Amino acid sequence: MDLGLADRVYILTGASRGLGFATAQALVADGARVVISSRSEDRVAEAVEDLGGAEHAVGVTADLGDPATPRELVDTAQERFGRLDGALISVGGPTPGTAASMTDDQWRAAFETVFLGSMRAARTFASALPEGGAIGLVLSTSVKTPLAGLGLSNGLRPGLAMAAKDMADEYGPRGVRVLSILPGRFMTDRNRELFAATGDPATAAAEVAEAIPLRRIGEPPEYGRVAAFLLSPAASYMTGVAVSVDGGSLRGL
Repeated sequence: MDLGLADRVYILTGASRGLGFATAQALVADGARVVISSRSEDRVAEAVEDLGGAEHAVGVTADLGDPATPRELVDTAQERFGRLDGALISVGGPTPGTAASMTDDQWRAAFETVFLGSMRAARTFASALPEGGAIGLVLSTSVKTPLAGLGLSNGLRPGLAMAAKDMADEYGPRGVRVLSILPGRFMTDRNRELFAATGDPATAAAEVAEAIPLRRIGEPPEYGRVAAFLLSPAASYMTGVAVSVDGGSLRGL
């Protein structure tokens, strides 16, 4: 199936590795060009090289918590590639721990980056998108069910999903789509860190896999292909939804 991605341009934040990078790979493989950002200059440069170099990708070292970052990314896309067709917004996972154990400062810091940083980016990107544009927010299955030991995520991700729904209503008349994508457990660096924190990463990973109906942890390209489709013109009548990519883990409909 032709996704209609040829020559389209997408911004992907937090995309030097993990699910964002996997999505960038899927977009580029179908003919799109990408602007990727991350806080690590070395990882950004390596990711751009892996995506095929300057013809296909440009990297920006930036923190989504900086209010100037979204506009910088829009300007980079328009200056380097002459257009912007969509964005995938992802920020790093907040500090692990229960909701009650987090301090006020930890809640404020997480809100500034995870929530406000994402909202600011979505507003800025939406203002620059033409009809047919699309924005995807990378959230978590914690939107629908709490995850043990991830209280900050449990508190903030559901609010972002509802904000995305609100933005879908607002930007829909302009032909701009907004949706959330809810990854389950994928073998990313973030999950490797969580498994390692248990003291027995192999057992922890095996226990997680056993609780997934497909009996395995997902690989990032499996997420990237779904995200690329949702951002593409092939998904032009999908907006305001939260799409789970979780191997069947969520038990609700």
